[in-house]
Amino acid sequence: MNPLIPADRVVVIGAGPAGLTAARELTKAGLRPLVVEKRASVGGLARTEVFKGFRFDMGGHRFFTKVEEVKKIWREVLGQDFLQRPRLSRIYYNRRFFYYPLRLLDTLLKLGPWLAATIVLSYLRWQVFPHPREDTFEQWVTNRFGRRLFRIFFKTYTEKVWGIPCSELRAEWAAQRIKDLSLKTALLNMLVRPRTTIRTLIEEFEYPRLGPGMMWQAVADEIQLDQGVLRLNSDVVSVRRTGCRIDGVVIRSDGQEELLEGSHFISSMPVTELVAKLSPPAPAEVRDAAAKLVYRDFLTVCLIVNTPHLFPDNWIYVHSPEVRVGRIQNFKNWSPDMVPDAGKTSLGLEYFCTENDSLWNMPDAELVELGKRELERIGLARAADVADGCVFRTDKAYPVYDAGYRECLDTVRVFVDGLENLQTIGRNGLHRYNNQDHAMLTGLLAVRNLLLGQQNDLWSINTDQDYHEQLSEEAEVAPEELARILEAGLTRIFVKLDRVALGLSVGAVGGLALFLATLFVVLGGGPLVRPALSLLGQYFPGYEVTASGTLVGLAYGFVAGFMGGWSFAFLRNTCLFLWMAALHRRANFQLLRRFLEFI
Repeated sequence: MNPLIPADRVVVIGAGPAGLTAARELTKAGLRPLVVEKRASVGGLARTEVFKGFRFDMGGHRFFTKVEEVKKIWREVLGQDFLQRPRLSRIYYNRRFFYYPLRLLDTLLKLGPWLAATIVLSYLRWQVFPHPREDTFEQWVTNRFGRRLFRIFFKTYTEKVWGIPCSELRAEWAAQRIKDLSLKTALLNMLVRPRTTIRTLIEEFEYPRLGPGMMWQAVADEIQLDQGVLRLNSDVVSVRRTGCRIDGVVIRSDGQEELLEGSHFISSMPVTELVAKLSPPAPAEVRDAAAKLVYRDFLTVCLIVNTPHLFPDNWIYVHSPEVRVGRIQNFKNWSPDMVPDAGKTSLGLEYFCTENDSLWNMPDAELVELGKRELERIGLARAADVADGCVFRTDKAYPVYDAGYRECLDTVRVFVDGLENLQTIGRNGLHRYNNQDHAMLTGLLAVRNLLLGQQNDLWSINTDQDYHEQLSEEAEVAPEELARILEAGLTRIFVKLDRVALGLSVGAVGGLALFLATLFVVLGGGPLVRPALSLLGQYFPGYEVTASGTLVGLAYGFVAGFMGGWSFAFLRNTCLFLWMAALHRRANFQLLRRFLEFI
C-alpha cells in the first residue's frame, strides 16, 4: 500500500481508546483525521461520567500493561496526573468477604476446614481425571480448580456477567481473561511471593487523577490541536460502499443527516452494526452471521453516601446469588479527586443485563432504590445514608463468547477483511473482549498498516495462537517427528501431574486432617485415638496432643503431605516418561504410521 498524502482524509468511527489512539497516531504523521462519535463525550467504554461534581468510571479501568508503546502514550498525555494505586479487591460470597487474590488464613477461616478440604479433594479428583476436552468455560475452570471451587467462586458471578450458563460460554474467554491462573498459582500467591506477575493478580496499577475520561479528553484535545476534527453526537446511520471499497459514512447529528466521504476508514463501532449499516447490503450469509453475534450490556447505579469511609476496597465482586448486583466500585479509593466532598463516598453498583430487558428498562428511580437495598443487604452501608443517586447505561460492553460465535465471527471477518480501505479495531470492532491497552494497540497497528504498508493482523491481538501440526499423506515424516506426535497423544491421554500443585493439595489435606484430629482429642473426644496420635511424636519432634500441638500438627501434616504428593507425582511422571521412551525405541515407525492414519 502506498503511503498516504496529506490531502487524503481518514475517517475514524468511534472516539474510544482504540479510535482516539488511531487518530492521535495519524496526527503525529501530519494527517488531519475526522473522528465521529455517537455519544456526547469521548472515551467509549472507558469514559468518565459526572453527576453533581462526583466522577464515575464506567467499569473501573486499571491502567496496567506490558505493552511499552501504550505506556509511553499514557506518560506523554497525562504525565504527573497518573497516580500509582494499590489494588485491594474482595469477593462477597455466603455473607463473607474473601480477599482476592486469596490469602491462606483468611480463606481457611471463612470457608471452614471441611469446605476447604472438599475443595482440595475436588481439585485432586479433576487433576487425575480431567475433562478430556476444554470447549466450555465450565470445563476449562474445573480442570484447573476443581468443580467445588468452580461452583463457589466462578459459576454465579460469571453467569451474572454473561447471562448464559457456564456450560455455553466458550473456554476461549477463560483462556484469554484468566490465563496462567489455577489453584496451584492461587495457592503459591497465598504462600510465597511469586517471581512473575500474573496479570489476573496484579497488586498495583496506575490511574488518572480524574478517572479514565481525563486521559481520553486529553487525547481528544491533542488531536484537535493538531488540526484533527472531532464530531460528537454524530451517529453513523449508513456506510456507503462500491463493491469492496467504502465511499463514505452518513451520520445523523441534531436531526440532520450528512455524508462524510473519505479515502480510508478505521472503525471501532460494533462490527455487527457495521455490517447491518452497509449500503448496498452485505451478502445474506454475512448479515445472518453478524446478527447472531451477541453483546452483554450493563448499567451503573451511582450512589453518593453521607459517610467519609465505607470500605477499603477499590472494588468488590459480588458472587452471592441473593442480590442482582455483580460488582461494586468505590471511586474514592481509585482516586480521592473523584469525590469533591471529603465527607462523602461515591459508589458504582454494576448490574449486568441485556439491552431492553426488564433490568435495562427499569426506571432510574427504581434502580437507585434497588441499589440502596442491596448495598444494605450486603452490609456495606445503610440505605438511609445514601444522599443521592443516578444511573448510567452502557450498551454493547462485552462481546459474548457463546457456542456459535466463532463460526459467525469467521464469516464476518472474511467479508470485512475484503473491504480494501477499511480496518476494524477495538473491543467491539473486532468482537473480542480486549482490555484498554490491547484496544489501543489495535489502533496503533491499524495506522501502521495504513501508512507503512505493514500487514499486522489486528484480529489476533491478545489471542493465544495454537498451531496444530498436520500429517500430509504425500510427505515423508521423520521418525523423530512421529515420535513427537506419539508423545503428544500419549500426554493427552495420561495427563502429566503437576508436582507442586499435587504437593500443596495433599499437604493441605494432611495438615487439616491432623489439625482437626488433634483438636478433636483435645476437646475430649476419641479416647481411643489419643494413643495413636501420641505415637506421632516419635516421628514429628515437638508434636503433642495439646492445644498448641494442633498448630504443630498442622505444620507437620502439611510438610509430610507435600513431600508425599510431590514424590508421588515425580515417580508417576518418571515412570510414564520411561515407558514412553521404551515405546519409542521399540516402535516400528512404518507400522505406527499406518496405525495413526487408520485412527
